[in-house]
Amino acid sequence: DLADMGSVLVAFSGGVDSTYLLAEAVRVLGDRCVALTAVSPTLPEAELDEAKRLATELGVKHLLVDSKELKVDGYRDNGPDRCYFCKTELYDLCTVYAEKHGLAVIADGCNLDDVGDYRPGRKAASEHQIRSPLMDAQMTKNDIRSVSGHMGLRTARKAAFACLGSRFPYGTSIDETRLGRIDRCEQFLRDHGFHQF
Repeated sequence: DLADMGSVLVAFSGGVDSTYLLAEAVRVLGDRCVALTAVSPTLPEAELDEAKRLATELGVKHLLVDSKELKVDGYRDNGPDRCYFCKTELYDLCTVYAEKHGLAVIADGCNLDDVGDYRPGRKAASEHQIRSPLMDAQMTKNDIRSVSGHMGLRTARKAAFACLGSRFPYGTSIDETRLGRIDRCEQFLRDHGFHQF
């Protein structure tokens, strides 16, 4: 499937799924593959640093693009559809940069396990014609972890991670100050050996 795409921009968070997808895309497409990470206060510094390291290790061009999701009312107000607004912002950015770099397809790391969850961001993916090769291949999270381990990817055992915005109960507004507090708290836990928050 990746070969048939010809060229691809991978929406890359540095998590288990997008790292595996990116590694396969680099293996199949080489320099016709580019990674894009959206940078905002909802992404902890530690996760951003890890994404940078992984992209460097994989030898892929890595675009770091500022996301303005906190300026979007639907995101900031934090209703049950918050993720729709976040993903819309992400995929808007991906569309701009895919066109700028002449890349035919935008792909994300959604997998078969994501089908049963409440995922308002999938609507945004559909609206932007985002491809999900891991889902198309009927791969589950366990499949991805297993193959990642065989490939020597250190994300094979990485804990699941969602953006810092997910820490807020619906209806609690999200702002940079509150996100910063949570980031510092989680960094404190990370420094003391915890991996899942």
